[in-house]
Amino acid sequence: MAFSQTDLDNINTAIATGEMTVEFNGRRVTYRSMAELERARSIIESDIARASAASVARPRSVYQFRFTTARGD
Repeated sequence: MAFSQTDLDNINTAIATGEMTVEFNGRRVTYRSMAELERARSIIESDIARASAASVARPRSVYQFRFTTARGD
């Protein structure tokens, strides 16, 4: 599942206010503890960081190889 910055903002708001219910992609999730909320935040942060690192594309180089063969006489 890909998370967005909005998802991260929602979970940060929930942590700041002590709210245990957060909405993600139109679904409501109720967490059991603050530790569970913080663990969810860590997962979301990791997912966003991984997605942004993947979007930073390295310049691709094109290599062309030419092979020739010769028969020895």
